[in-house]
Amino acid sequence: VQLQASGGGLVQAGGSLRLSCAASGRTFGSVGWFRQAPGKEREFVAVMNWRQSSRKYTDSVKGRFTISRDNRDNTVYLQMNSLKPEDTALYYCAVASTWYSGIKAPDFTSWGQGTLVTVSS
Repeated sequence: VQLQASGGGLVQAGGSLRLSCAASGRTFGSVGWFRQAPGKEREFVAVMNWRQSSRKYTDSVKGRFTISRDNRDNTVYLQMNSLKPEDTALYYCAVASTWYSGIKAPDFTSWGQGTLVTVSS
């Protein structure tokens, strides 16, 4: 499984970015976005099942971020709006072979390299 994340960059607070993750090879149970800020532990951002019928977001991004997938080429997106300086982090996409409502980071077995998002105040 190869995951290629892209789309990070420098943006001013209030701006938007769209992260992309090319998930090649096959279908999966679920896909997620995680992030790790400097000096902090990795945290969950958003996750959805492959059918896109269920989505979960961490509270701090609800209403601002949207996870989605293009059925044509299995590219997974994280649309990030109203960005805040506290969103600054290295963002990772990951896939899991399963889906359940309480899915957590250890369930994700394949990870892409991170893409850096920096939000200036």
